[in-house]
Amino acid sequence: MKHRFTSLLGAAALCLLTSLSSRAQTYQQVWADEFNGSISSSWVFETGGGGWGNNEKQYYQRANATVTSTELQITARKQSVGGMPYTSARMKTQGTREFKYGKVEARIKMPLGQGLWPAFWMLGANINTVSWPACGEIDVMEHINAENKVYGTVHWDSNGHAEYGGNTITTPDAYHVYSVEWEPTYIRWFVDGVKYHEINITNGTGGTEEFQRPFFLLLNLAVAGNWPGQTVDESKLPATMSVDYVRVFQKTTTPPAATTLQAESYSAMNGVQLETTTDAGGGQNVGYIDAGDWMAYNGINFPTSGQYLIEYRVASPSGGTLSSDLNAGAIQLGNTSIPATGGWQSWTTVSKTVNVNAGTYNFGVFAQTGGWNINWIRISKSGSARAAAPLSPTTKAEALTMEVFPNPQVAGAPLTIQLYNADQTQPATIQILDSNGKEVWRNTAFGSILDVDRSLRLNSGLYLIQVTNATGKTTRKLVVQ
Repeated sequence: MKHRFTSLLGAAALCLLTSLSSRAQTYQQVWADEFNGSISSSWVFETGGGGWGNNEKQYYQRANATVTSTELQITARKQSVGGMPYTSARMKTQGTREFKYGKVEARIKMPLGQGLWPAFWMLGANINTVSWPACGEIDVMEHINAENKVYGTVHWDSNGHAEYGGNTITTPDAYHVYSVEWEPTYIRWFVDGVKYHEINITNGTGGTEEFQRPFFLLLNLAVAGNWPGQTVDESKLPATMSVDYVRVFQKTTTPPAATTLQAESYSAMNGVQLETTTDAGGGQNVGYIDAGDWMAYNGINFPTSGQYLIEYRVASPSGGTLSSDLNAGAIQLGNTSIPATGGWQSWTTVSKTVNVNAGTYNFGVFAQTGGWNINWIRISKSGSARAAAPLSPTTKAEALTMEVFPNPQVAGAPLTIQLYNADQTQPATIQILDSNGKEVWRNTAFGSILDVDRSLRLNSGLYLIQVTNATGKTTRKLVVQ
């Protein structure tokens, strides 16, 4: 019995580890087109008429796909080209972007009208070799005519054409996020994050081996066809399918890498100037910042939804306040206080934790008050930075602790102090004391990470680093070699 208990305990532990491993996997963005003023070169445009296998009545051409500053617009028009009475556009990522498994989504608003057939879908990358339906097809979203519902369907070859579809009630002429989660064991369909359909494809169940291979993406707006019918309400033309973005995510256990933005590498700005910095790494910082000034950085990717740590490398004689936002203020990320650091080139790092949905955004920094410089911004997924050392059993969870690295340190090398369990809204005073108790450096931090000025030259010997805040005081030895 004892042996059996041990075996069961081991099995339980293995199940737990397997479960934890599975939960540790998260979707991370691997590709996107945000359509912010341009169409990615990953898209290939189809050209021609001929019905496209469904007796459709449009002629596809590149000219019917345009882009604004925020979205793609595929427009169907009453226009006679190539013997067809209508024109539209169909675009695909075949040969450029092909994916096996993941989460595929797009935010779309569709036109309503008899004979209109917009779709966001996928085809097997081997279609040129095996043809349809043996290549497989995953319809993320289809809509026909003026119905108040959308469809999600898969097509494959199981001794002939096989399909399995579902639908859900929605308002197609408003923006919605249409997505599928495609994994080795299932495909699931969602509208605005709510699942409405699922198919089991485990080990090619029901002849679904097609869905264990790479697929490419398609967007199109057809006019007429076997499914919507051959009648077209021309009073609804021109009709436009609007696409805010297309994004692809895949599962991984690897934390997203931190993104560091050099402050001077802005895409646009108002009121600021550049100057040479004495901060570690040299280069330039942004300065001469007054209240109301701002910097914008385009195309910043947040690969997964959740908490992010945003760190700002700042210097200020008297302190100030900055705020950050996404997409020109559409999403506010809140204010961050800048402490008095002792001078325009006395640098410290302040930080703020925010919640962001996965996506690619334009990131902005706004001066709520002036009187500070900024050298860089670092964005990292919470939990992907250096892990905190575990607290001892006798240490209270709310106690202030820190870690210093590297330790031992080579004289003149960069030094970083990581604070744990610190209230980041309250200042922490950091002091470095020599072996005689004499203070050789002092600074004030509001964030959890402080990079000590590289200009500080510590001689070889033993030092104490002392941190004091409202929670209490803690010290750590530092050896300089």
